[in-house]
This record gives sequence, C-alpha cells and structure tokens, in this order.
Amino acid sequence: MSLREHLIDVRPLRDIPAFRAFWVGATVSSFGSQLSAFALLYYMWELSHSAALVGLIGLVRAVPMAIFGLMGGTLADRMNRRTVLLTVRLTQLASAVSLAVVVLAGGGSVPVVYVFMAIGGGLASIGAPVAQTFAPRLLDGERLTAGLALMRLSSQFAMLAGPFVAGFLVNWVGVGLCLVIDGVTFLASLWGIFSLPADAGRPQPDRADGRSGRGILGAVHYLVRTPVLLGAFAADLNATVLAMPTALFPVINAERFGGSPVTLGLMLPAIGLGGILAGVFSGRITRQPRQGVVMVVCCAVWGAGMALFGLGGWLPVALLGLVIAGAADTGTVVSRGTIVQRATPDALRGRMNALDFLVGAGGPSLGDLRAGLVASATSGAISAVSGGLACVIGAGVIGAAIPSLRSWRADASTRERDPQSPVEQNDPQSPIDR
Repeated sequence: MSLREHLIDVRPLRDIPAFRAFWVGATVSSFGSQLSAFALLYYMWELSHSAALVGLIGLVRAVPMAIFGLMGGTLADRMNRRTVLLTVRLTQLASAVSLAVVVLAGGGSVPVVYVFMAIGGGLASIGAPVAQTFAPRLLDGERLTAGLALMRLSSQFAMLAGPFVAGFLVNWVGVGLCLVIDGVTFLASLWGIFSLPADAGRPQPDRADGRSGRGILGAVHYLVRTPVLLGAFAADLNATVLAMPTALFPVINAERFGGSPVTLGLMLPAIGLGGILAGVFSGRITRQPRQGVVMVVCCAVWGAGMALFGLGGWLPVALLGLVIAGAADTGTVVSRGTIVQRATPDALRGRMNALDFLVGAGGPSLGDLRAGLVASATSGAISAVSGGLACVIGAGVIGAAIPSLRSWRADASTRERDPQSPVEQNDPQSPIDR
C-alpha cells in the first residue's frame, strides 16, 4: 500500500478551476471567521467572567439558526443559489464591519455582542445550506468525497491558524483588529462565488421526486423515510450536544492554566491541528465506501478525546485530547457530508442541507449551553469528562440501533428508497452521478 493512497486526494483542486477558486475563497473567509470567533469568545469572558453567560452564546446563535436555516434551504431550491450566496456574504461583510466599529469605539457590552452574534448566526444559517450545494454540482464520484475532505481541511486550517493568530493579536492590540480582518476576508469569499459557473447556481428539478415542491416538509418527509440520513444526523447530535468543548475553553483555561489568552489560543487550534493531520492523510477515508461505519467510529473517538481533554491537568495532555478529537471530527464531517449529499436528490439538496446545517451548527450551540451550565454547577473538567463519556456510549447505541447506517455503501447505493416514492437507489440519471 503506497503512501499516496493515504494522502488527501487533490484532484478536485487540480481538475476543476471553479471548485479551486471557491475553495480558496472559503479558506480565507473561514480564517477570518475563526479570528472573530476567538476574539468574541475572549471578549465575552472578559466582559462577564461567567461560564453560564459564555455558554449562553450557544443559545443566542441557535435561535436565529433555527429560524433562518430552513429559509436558506428553501431559497437554495427556489432561487439562483449563486445570487443568494452573494447576497448573504455581502450582508455578513456589513455586519462584521459594524461590529468592529462598535467594539473599537468602546460600545461593546454583553447584550450588544449577543445581538451581533444572533445576526451572524442567522446569516450563516442562510448561507451554509446554499454553499453546500455547489460541491455536488461541480464534482462527481470519488471527487465529491475528496472535495468534501478538502473543504474540511480548509476549515481545520482556519481553526488552527485563526485562534492561534487571534490569541497574539488580542494580547497585543485587542479584539477590534480581529473583527476588522474578519470583514476583509469576506472579499475573498465573494471572489470565489463570482468564479462559479452560472449554471451551478440553478437548482436541477428531479424528475422522479414529486415532493420537490412541498417546501421544507418535502425534505423532512424524505429524511424520516431514509434511515441512513436519520442515523447520520443522530450521530452528529450525539457528538455535538454531549461533548462540545468551546464554552469550556475559557473556563478550564482559568481553572487550570492561569487564564492567559495565549494559552486559550492553543485550545481550538489543537482541534484544528488534529483535523489537518486527518485531512492530509484522508485518502483511505475518502476511498472507504462504508462511510456510515466511519462516522460512528469517529463519533466515539471524538467523545474519548474530549474526556481526555477534561482529565488532562497538564496542558500537553489536554491539548493531545483536543488533537485526537479534531482528527475524529474531520472523519465525522466528511462521512456525514458524503452520506447527506449522495443520499439526497438535487431538487431537495438545499432544504436537506438546511436540516443538516441545523444539526451541524445547532447541535454545537446547544452543546455549548449544556457544557456551560454543567460547568457552572460543577467544574469545567467534570463537564468535559462526563460529556465525552456520554458521547462514546451514545455512538455505540446509535451504531447498534440503526443497521442501515453501518451497512450504507457509497459505491453500491447513494439513496435508500422511500417506500412511497419512485426514486430509485441506483438511478443512473441522478444529478449526483452525471
């Protein structure tokens, strides 16, 4: 077995210029978003010194995500996706610049930060389902899974570099500069979107799917009739609600490591480092047809890594737990993305992506709330360890209870048949396979 088979598959970047430009824009923009996220997390802790208020960030973002995420999916299946995403990114740029001005002018407070976080959560929830529709339109076959791995590697690079750089910037010049840089990086995202072909933005009607016009209920109906999708969503919720560590970072940093912003700036990048390592050596993962098994195993490893983070009284041990969790997270995200994109017809893809976004983004928000409340009642370490162990148990239960998730194969079937739908599993005219 050659080393090349283990390394990440870069054919999507090499062969598809439009995907390459979109990927570069998303990478730069993700870096800016991580700068801002770290800066605001530290800023909120400095304003409140309350684990509960930091954890409440999750709920503040989750509510608009729930409201507007479904809207984004519906827009993606009704309008030109390219136009919708351009509009969202321009609005995000304006919001980021406005928040930077408020903070630099000294007008920041807990309620003000909550308002901007709610706006950011709402805009992100509209844009994410739309953005996720482009890879399946630009890539086919193994290139789709490889492209999703590249997108994940991009986000993990941002998770590594963003907080690391932000920790030093906040320590030297304050929060405001991070927010300014975030606004500027949206320009790269706009360039990437402009590079997409015009026809990639037009939803393709699925001739076989009579539910494509039933709004979000069409996607919900398809979801509940497709066990592998239900299993993928359940596994992700298990990991994020029970073992999400972000709200615990400032708490554990203060409890064990002196509260330095530089130390805090190492925690999220540790997850990113694990994700990058897994991404670089993701060749075997992306060529593995049994992506459901990959997801269940990675979900359990994520929980184990978070438990180790909570147990680690020595900083290197705590960071090692986060590195392990980050590597598992990459496998989870890539496998879930493969299942969702390949098991959903294009006519429903925007709405299904919206449901996936609510699970993928709302779960961590609820997880931060859970982590903050448990930490307030006990300690940050107990919250991390108990959540991680519960996640490991939950992954085992889901894997045992949903056999279709364990048996799903990307090379044999990309859809499970809805017993009330004529959509076939191996439809050769599927937009995914064209």
